[in-house]
Amino acid sequence: MSVPFFVANSYSISEFITRKYSTSFSLATSLLEKPQREAIYAVYGFVRLADEIVDSFHNFDQPFLLNKLDEELAYALEKGISTNPILTAFADTVVKYQIEKPHIQAFMDSMRFDLSKKKYTTTKELNRYIYGSADVVGLICLKIFCNGDTALYQQLEAPAQKLGSAFQKVNFLRDLKSDMEELGRRYFPEISEEALNETHKKRIEASIEADFKEAWEGIKQLPNRSKLAVALAYKYYNGLLKKIKKTPAKKLLAQRIRLSNFRKYLIILRVYVQYQTNRI
Repeated sequence: MSVPFFVANSYSISEFITRKYSTSFSLATSLLEKPQREAIYAVYGFVRLADEIVDSFHNFDQPFLLNKLDEELAYALEKGISTNPILTAFADTVVKYQIEKPHIQAFMDSMRFDLSKKKYTTTKELNRYIYGSADVVGLICLKIFCNGDTALYQQLEAPAQKLGSAFQKVNFLRDLKSDMEELGRRYFPEISEEALNETHKKRIEASIEADFKEAWEGIKQLPNRSKLAVALAYKYYNGLLKKIKKTPAKKLLAQRIRLSNFRKYLIILRVYVQYQTNRI
């Protein structure tokens, strides 16, 4: 046994977590070249761990656990190792791809908002939360995709943030019922104490479509198989948005919107054909 062996297995554990928690995301990630694939698994593992603390560990001291995670991450980034395999893989990825520390801190700040803030009353407040919970995750992934190409990274920063915002807002609409009933959270200022009306729903959908439109222009400029993987995730979330648009606002509060397996397979086939025929 050795440190390299432990690090390699830490990445495998992050991959396992990704596959168990999100079949759609893990499928898109599996299309990447091995170095980028392992790095994205590491990012997902870290993000999922923090998310579980704030969303699931209700019978435990969540602020303490989140602070402990932050402290352990700081140690892992400084020393290059942690007894937590998820942090070992993530810290190794941060160093390899020169991921910016302020982006990690912004993410942790938004996780802390989830422990202390239940209602966002202004668009400014919501945008600040989304920047930390989603936009910076998009930027972290972009660092991995660009793999040292600083000019390309700078060129695609804005589209990457827009994609993160779009994904997050689709998640909010998809999970409206559980967020309100189980977690007591209302992310969109447009949502009242009891309902989301059709006018406000259409306004939110329009903002997501605008984000998607700008993000797509960036996706087309991604290198190699990163383009294929991100395009698949984009099409999946765009498919969710289309289904949400057809769903009455009241129904969003009663059920979680999903895509059928047939629809998912169709999306995979279409994206692969588009990629192979240079239409992305």
